[in-house]
Amino acid sequence: MTFDSHTTLGSTGISVGRLGVASSYRAPTAAYAEALERGCNYFTWGSFIRGPSREFERAARSLFQDGHRSRMVLAILTYAHSAFLTEHFLKKGLRRLGTDHADVLLLGYFSKRPPERILEGALRLKETGMIRAVGITTHNRSLVPELHREGILDLYHVRYNAAHRGAEEDLFPHVMGPGKPGIVAFTATCWGRLLSPRKMPPGERPATAVDCYRFALSHPAVDVCMTGPRTLEQMRENLTTLDQGPMSEDELARMRRIGDYL
Repeated sequence: MTFDSHTTLGSTGISVGRLGVASSYRAPTAAYAEALERGCNYFTWGSFIRGPSREFERAARSLFQDGHRSRMVLAILTYAHSAFLTEHFLKKGLRRLGTDHADVLLLGYFSKRPPERILEGALRLKETGMIRAVGITTHNRSLVPELHREGILDLYHVRYNAAHRGAEEDLFPHVMGPGKPGIVAFTATCWGRLLSPRKMPPGERPATAVDCYRFALSHPAVDVCMTGPRTLEQMRENLTTLDQGPMSEDELARMRRIGDYL
């Protein structure tokens, strides 16, 4: 069994590939192009990331010029906790990338409900057509069901991996069903710890990055799992996640054992 090539990002109506690509690791244009060819079209980018962001700027402009803008889902991330600066950085980012809109505006990070002025400002940007959807990034899992009940935001970036599985109890069950928001999992490898031989239970081989992505995507609440390739070779390895598909119960149990030990 393989993963479906695309899914809908919650209730946004936006079609996305199951693997998302973070742009802050200096991957070359060829890596983004290959991901896009495999249907992995969800790309996150932050205009505040100076050096690494330039690699994605070049890649995005190249892909846009080749006529691929309509295939790409561009999520621009801002940490500006002000409505004015959020709009400023969004417009600046769009100019740098050479496009007139972003598909997603990501407000990050928030450990509690964003101030009303920021939410209102983001919704105004949505009304103008400059963005299609609004989401936040957070480590506070209990915040997501609270915001979901308000029905303001379209999607959430949340931490989920074999070592941090709290979302299975205090987040995922509370957002499933009609009106489900988009759920994007990040830190799938637990910052590389799930890959370290020194951090494994005795006699257990370490997980691979692909194992970690498959674990996250095996949960039905997760629409997209983020990856952070640095090279074309890493991107190609990550893309094998799609071919291997959801984990079996035995594979999931092994990942949980590793996560519990870590």
